[in-house]
Amino acid sequence: MAQLRQDFSKFQAQETEIIVVGPEDAGAFKEYWQAHKLPFTGLPDPTHSILKLYGQEVNLFKLGRMPAVVIVDKQGIARFAHYGHAMSDIPENEEVLLTLQELNEEALQRRTA
Repeated sequence: MAQLRQDFSKFQAQETEIIVVGPEDAGAFKEYWQAHKLPFTGLPDPTHSILKLYGQEVNLFKLGRMPAVVIVDKQGIARFAHYGHAMSDIPENEEVLLTLQELNEEALQRRTA
């Protein structure tokens, strides 16, 4: 999450809302967000309901939830998904930002066509 905080202004420039979903309960999320002063939204998912909706993998042999990055557009359509196979398998911010830029350009072309 530190890498997301580091480039938060770049994500804002792409008109992006960052929402981090995790397995902790609301109290743990609030405490973590306050302690680390994270500028984006944290959404507790202790029942794994969101995890199931987006197909995020749980692998107990690899410490639990595998990382996932999903880009959902303003119409609620998932336009990009990366499902990690290890805890360190997370796309770099620059890759996600490039994808956002491409999606925004495509959306603009559709609106002006």
